[in-house]
Amino acid sequence: MKKIVGVLLTAFLLNASDIAVSNSLTLNEAIEILKSENLEIKTASLNVDSAKAEIQTASGSHWGKLDFVQDYANSNDAGNVFGFKLTSREATFNDFGFADFGKISNDTPPDDLNYPDARNFFQSKLKYEVPLFTGFQISSYVDIMESMTKIKKLEKKQVINEKIYQTRKSFYDMALLRNSTKNLNTILTNIETLEDMTKEMIQVGYAKKVDLLEVQAKKGNVQRLILQMESNQKLLYHYISFLLNQKVENISTTSPNVTMPNFTNEDILNNNLDIQKASRGLEVRKSMVDVSKSTYYPMVGAFAEVATADNTFLGDADDHKAYTVGARLTWNIFNGGIDDAKVEKSRIEHMKTKTQVELAKQGIALKVAKIRTEIDTYNAEIISLEKELALANEIYTNYEGRYREKLTSMSDVIIKQSEQIQKILELQMAQNKRNERIFALEKLANGENR
Repeated sequence: MKKIVGVLLTAFLLNASDIAVSNSLTLNEAIEILKSENLEIKTASLNVDSAKAEIQTASGSHWGKLDFVQDYANSNDAGNVFGFKLTSREATFNDFGFADFGKISNDTPPDDLNYPDARNFFQSKLKYEVPLFTGFQISSYVDIMESMTKIKKLEKKQVINEKIYQTRKSFYDMALLRNSTKNLNTILTNIETLEDMTKEMIQVGYAKKVDLLEVQAKKGNVQRLILQMESNQKLLYHYISFLLNQKVENISTTSPNVTMPNFTNEDILNNNLDIQKASRGLEVRKSMVDVSKSTYYPMVGAFAEVATADNTFLGDADDHKAYTVGARLTWNIFNGGIDDAKVEKSRIEHMKTKTQVELAKQGIALKVAKIRTEIDTYNAEIISLEKELALANEIYTNYEGRYREKLTSMSDVIIKQSEQIQKILELQMAQNKRNERIFALEKLANGENR
């Protein structure tokens, strides 16, 4: 019995949190609060938003980029000063040294050209660059980001399903604890009746003091078990509060037994989120193949810019304006077979992911078969334990009556009562395991028919 109690304590040991839900909370109400308040679900939602932003980032490359560039420089370098004047359309013949022409010999360097005064240079430039053709690289990256967003949405669904699973299991665990506590309180009432009867029998000499000690020892044992059950209920409240991100002090429970869902194995495989994620991963790998193939194509881009320059900011801007338009084609002809190797690697990864998708389907099918077998086993065990508990109750009642008639000892009565308690705990464990397996089956089916 100690082992059974130990397993029960371990099964119901859970975590904690704070804030307030004072009224008795139903399971459906708890699930609605969970969806809006659970911190892990909120984090998963932010991950989806982040993935959507990545789509915009990838898609935005189609439109190119427009930059405004403002340059400022001051220099007395001959090349720079001449270039500044030429860019701002202010170069004169004197800048070539023509002022000294005829005054000095032909091999004398002109001072105006070689030793100019320092000059400021302000250039304001608006430049637009746009990719015209990238070998389908940008569109492939957009496809990848869209698939990644779908994966993030599936991951969010998985988080929601997991938290709903934990919430539902907590509610049904509470129902089992309450049911077991109720049964133990009934046994405690019987023990107290037996204790009163034993005291009366001692007074008339029909029982011994040791009989009373045995009854009181058993009473203390049952009280301890009830206290453990109540402590486990408190732990469950802490855990439910943690899941809902607010303090929960009272919940409504119904039957401790979960109804068996009616979906088929095919329904589970069609709705399973792991399989859906694997399929989305396969789409990502296919797009990665397209990205690697883009290196076979030429890259074509165009640009246009307008600029104005002067020795003052925007000085004579309209008179000094200039424009440039152009295009560029880049086509890698040979790079030592690196592109071929990258494409082959992408194809292999695609094939590997395709195999993993099939493996995921087979793995889920195996899990489903295993869980269904376990549920059938627990169903049979519960039916058997319910009959054994009913028998244990009858046997205890019989032994209690025989003790009144001095046909059996108090030790025998206590033994039968211990067997009664043991069956209660065994039944609770079996019901808890069955519920957990049904929840696991629903989780594999993405919560369908919940």
